[in-house]
Amino acid sequence: MPSPAEALAGERRLLAGFDAGQTHTRCLLAWAAGLNEPVPEGPFRVLAEGEGPGVSHLAAAGGPMRFQSALATSLAAARQQLPSAWQHLPLAAAAIGASGIEAGSPVQEQGQALAAAALALPPERLLVTGDERTALRGACARGAGILVISGTGCIALGQDGSGREHRCGGWGWLLDGAGSAMDLGRDGLALAVQMADGRLVETELRGQLWHALGAHSVQEVKAQVVAPEFGPAGFARLAPVVNQLAAAGDPHARAVIGASATALAGLVVGVARALELAAPRVCGVGGALGHLDQLRLGFGACLARALPAATVVEPRGDACWGALELADQLAQDLTDQPRSAAGVTP
Repeated sequence: MPSPAEALAGERRLLAGFDAGQTHTRCLLAWAAGLNEPVPEGPFRVLAEGEGPGVSHLAAAGGPMRFQSALATSLAAARQQLPSAWQHLPLAAAAIGASGIEAGSPVQEQGQALAAAALALPPERLLVTGDERTALRGACARGAGILVISGTGCIALGQDGSGREHRCGGWGWLLDGAGSAMDLGRDGLALAVQMADGRLVETELRGQLWHALGAHSVQEVKAQVVAPEFGPAGFARLAPVVNQLAAAGDPHARAVIGASATALAGLVVGVARALELAAPRVCGVGGALGHLDQLRLGFGACLARALPAATVVEPRGDACWGALELADQLAQDLTDQPRSAAGVTP
């Protein structure tokens, strides 16, 4: 006769959601509610959380091995938090969000195969996708909404609640960085260079950025930014200086912030137009929007002008919750017995 734990397990499906970042990987394990037993707080109940190492792009040296290790380690750590009777239960479905995974690309196919082996799951029971998609699902659950992310880079994604999604931005820092911390630092530094050679009247912007770089001349600045290790992260580290000077009234810093705020609002407008969302709920997340108050305030003002009916709201959950949402939907599709699509409340 099955134990109470085994009986409960028979009524529900075990799901796994992963947020695979560069510094660490999180895994959440959850029960999906039984078909006749809805979970009061949402479509699933989190049971355990585990952490593993970070990942790198699958094309990088050692990328595939790091990816598999991160998934297996974080899943094992989460299983250790379960009651002993449940620790070896098979997964009904899993979803993984990781940076650099483009939908429909060979990299996504590679990720699917690597994850299937690492988690001992048939490929049809898992989804490997970009972390921006899991963040969108976490923020909006299964309803209509738009998520705009501004960190080192930026991107906006939306969904209309009926299965359609659209993305604007996120095409790489060399092509499409407007609205990001990288862009703030680069544009601020570009103006500072013009101050250094006399094209612009100098303000505090040049001296503060030189100080942040530990540089004493424009030649030293140039040498730093062309170094292979500088890249977008190097520019992004200068964004707080631009933000602080904008708050103090520096006209050039304010112009840089204004341009990026306008660009972020433009991303949202592009998604809203494509999905025909006249009055979308908009969530803004990421390190730049979270920590740079002048960018955040500017974005809110620009959005209000460009899309007056939009409402800025807090995300309902994070990317790991979004991965669980996608895993739950996948499990439903496999059983072809959909339950209520109630939203997630962390």
